[in-house]
Amino acid sequence: MLRLENISKTFNHHGTLINVLEGIDLDLDPGDSLAIMGSSGTGKSTLLNIMGSLEPPTKGTVHFEGANIYEMNGKSLLRLRNQEIGFIFQFHHLLPELNTLENIIMPALIARIPKKKAIINAKKILERIGLKDRFYHRPGELSGGEQQRVAIARALMMRPKLILADEPTGNLDWRTGKTVIDLLLQFILEDSISMVIVTHNQKLAAVTSRQMELVSGHIK
Repeated sequence: MLRLENISKTFNHHGTLINVLEGIDLDLDPGDSLAIMGSSGTGKSTLLNIMGSLEPPTKGTVHFEGANIYEMNGKSLLRLRNQEIGFIFQFHHLLPELNTLENIIMPALIARIPKKKAIINAKKILERIGLKDRFYHRPGELSGGEQQRVAIARALMMRPKLILADEPTGNLDWRTGKTVIDLLLQFILEDSISMVIVTHNQKLAAVTSRQMELVSGHIK
């Protein structure tokens, strides 16, 4: 599904080169759930962005289903991000002026799926995650846990093959966060989706099938 080979990332900070990632190799099979742990500032989010085609590595290759994503043309790359990979972030990034359904169907509208069909699919997802009474609520009318569940529903809207989650429960208390992750894992198992979670939370990492730690730019 996903293969990283010899990934390195260097930033130029006022003329000083900073090596954030060095020589990382990683394989992810269909249906795998992987937690990448590490303290703040170790490059976890940078690594996730590289996996998701959001930030190119300084060195190395990233293959998604055999294709080098950083050799794709613009159209293919946009399709990959829109249809094959679902992103979930610590801050849900919901559009405040849109209601729950409107936020969730946004990826489908970008893919030119008819709005009526997109709404039907979105309602099915919301029912599965316990938000069938929140179709027309705006983000400001939802709790933090509900907002993050909406963000998960949006990430799942296009039935992606890979979910990339960056501290998805970082702004939630443990009980609410556990509920959110349990719902996400339910989708992963039922739909054979692969998932990578970046976190510093050991309890969260423990629910995934594999765990790795990022230390000084290297995977342990």
